[in-house]
Amino acid sequence: MKERLTDALYGLGWSAVKKLPEPAATGLGRRIADTAWKRRGKGVLRLESNLARVVPDAGPERLAALSQAGMRSYMRYWMESFRLPTWDQERVRHSVHINEVHRLTDGIASDRGVVLALPHMANYDLAGVWVTRALDTPFTTVAERLKPESLYDRFVAYRESLGMEVLPHVGGSAFGTLARRLREGGLVCLVADRDLSASGIEVKFFGETARMPAGPALLAQQTGALLLPVTLWYDDTEVMQGRVHPPVDVPETGTRAEKTSVMTQALADAYATGIAEHPEDWHMLQRLWLADLEEPRA
Repeated sequence: MKERLTDALYGLGWSAVKKLPEPAATGLGRRIADTAWKRRGKGVLRLESNLARVVPDAGPERLAALSQAGMRSYMRYWMESFRLPTWDQERVRHSVHINEVHRLTDGIASDRGVVLALPHMANYDLAGVWVTRALDTPFTTVAERLKPESLYDRFVAYRESLGMEVLPHVGGSAFGTLARRLREGGLVCLVADRDLSASGIEVKFFGETARMPAGPALLAQQTGALLLPVTLWYDDTEVMQGRVHPPVDVPETGTRAEKTSVMTQALADAYATGIAEHPEDWHMLQRLWLADLEEPRA
């Protein structure tokens, strides 16, 4: 029953929110965010706990303000995502500005393949649509299996309608397809700041140990693709900003595992730079650091 309700609510969002006038959708998103923030549920408390690592000198008042801004940013992501299918090409082009984009465009032009790896910041779906429309470049990504299956199907259909090739994340079976796309000179985009599986790579992140996916580093090693970290944020306008960070190179020496560790740490460092500058746009409402995973569940 809970899964069916969740699916129904998302379905209502996609069908109803995109029909609202823009100011009404924006206002609705803010009201939902503020209501959720005031209720102080598990997600809000976890967001605040995570932000305390990012901004260690923040007192209670600043942390509260950051978590409220974080919930508003998170709901802006959802309101934009529900409405993205109605945006025309010009709207998409003028809604995103990517700094140092030459690192991406040069990589695409080189035909060596490019892996974009980014954290859960701002609206990565909007960034993806901008890549497909403004840069006229299709890409492949991976979607985590959701419950119920109908909700997962909604997400896949939604992202495919925006021009993305979406592969299911099941037992690593997507890796081979991603590697083939890269060897063909294609683009792969992966959200890669959280991996709690046994294959996750331990990194130091804001001074504590967390796990992040090995996939981006392994793909770059195996295919020779360019590995580029990206961070995104909202400014005070309607334009979402982004930055393509310097490439993460494959170390010349070391075992495969050692190289993967070094490269994943470099990604974590790039993410930390962007998150520290725009903590309110990092939508991490789940446990991330290993110390939190050891907490007893209520």
